[in-house]
Amino acid sequence: MLNDFFIVRKIKEGDIKVFEQVFRRYYSPLCLYAAGITGRTDIAEEIIQDLFYVLWRDKESLQIFTSLNGYLYGAVRNRSLQYCEHRGVRDRHKDKTFSESVEILDATPEEQLEYKELEELINKTLGKMPERRLRIFKMQRFEGKKYAEIATILSISIKTVEAEMTKALQSLRKEIENYTQIL
Repeated sequence: MLNDFFIVRKIKEGDIKVFEQVFRRYYSPLCLYAAGITGRTDIAEEIIQDLFYVLWRDKESLQIFTSLNGYLYGAVRNRSLQYCEHRGVRDRHKDKTFSESVEILDATPEEQLEYKELEELINKTLGKMPERRLRIFKMQRFEGKKYAEIATILSISIKTVEAEMTKALQSLRKEIENYTQIL
């Protein structure tokens, strides 16, 4: 534990040699651990590389209250489970989209036309949105990311994410209401 404290302190001070030693020592075992959770070695390697990148990038604010070993394995477990959860959301979205496509093929020509018009309206409305709002909307709706995750990725507050999502949904709602009134 004392040795871990010394190692973490050296990393916080920017000692690249100590950081490289930690990287070499833990890279392979952590990759095996992540691959066991994700089922994919390429994803496992990405997770480990990203973990060490963030570890070095945020070294000054690094706070490890357990052993270094426990911290790294815990971080890898969390990131691997997060990947699996995201993959599940993506797969469910893909399945849902596929089933909706099948339903559209079974629809009447009039229903297909209405669907296409509505799809164009939505795409047009999304195209009018400010870049950040559109990115937040896509991350939440299409990638299944949570507000906190989006806030972290974009380095903004959760309240900002909530406000942007509210504005995006209001815009879509307004355009769809106008469209349905015309019908």
